[in-house]
Amino acid sequence: MTTAIYLEHYLDSIEGLPFELQRNFSLMTELDGRIEVKKSEIEALAAEYMKNVRSLTPEERMECLKRIDDAYNKCREFSDDKVQLALQIYELVDKHIRRLDTDLARFERELKEKLESSTPESSEEKKNRKDKNSKDKRRRSGRSQKASNHNSPIHTAQKHSEVLLEVNPSDVLDMPVDPNEPTYCVCSQVSYGEMIGCDNADCPIEWFHFACVDLTTKPKGKWFCPRCAPEMKKK
Repeated sequence: MTTAIYLEHYLDSIEGLPFELQRNFSLMTELDGRIEVKKSEIEALAAEYMKNVRSLTPEERMECLKRIDDAYNKCREFSDDKVQLALQIYELVDKHIRRLDTDLARFERELKEKLESSTPESSEEKKNRKDKNSKDKRRRSGRSQKASNHNSPIHTAQKHSEVLLEVNPSDVLDMPVDPNEPTYCVCSQVSYGEMIGCDNADCPIEWFHFACVDLTTKPKGKWFCPRCAPEMKKK
């Protein structure tokens, strides 16, 4: 029953995705055609200018160069539009991937809870589970205390209309992972949930999970990871 609910909700969320992707790809194809037309126009104008430059008056030369420059600017404008469409496509797909990661983590957690409730535990298993829960609680408490002692606004929880579901990092880390999938962050785990990139171009890690660096929302301006922050302050 739980599986059916998750599947139904996810299928509803991606119902319009194929249409949106097709529309954006069609626009990119149309822009490709316009760019090729402008490139041909630029080549023709340049060839004509080089052929007749000696016989042109200064005013005519300026007019020809202006036409070439206008055609070039239009071509660059079409290229910028293509880049924006590509970014929209990436963000659109990435949003659904993050939603799927979140749903999988929650489903995994609920499935474990059901299995634990239906399977009798030995006294040793109960003790191990209590010890694990106690350690998890202390770790979360330590992170919460660290966040509450920091006065920076990036540690203030904010509501976002696009936030779908909360991801518990421990749920994702317990899930089976492709051994070939790249790892990130100080925890050396795969990508999941909300992540942030360090603005230090030489950062050896580059991407971090929000929870691992005590973030609840993306900070404004440049952000440096705990490893790079001291070095960047010296500069």
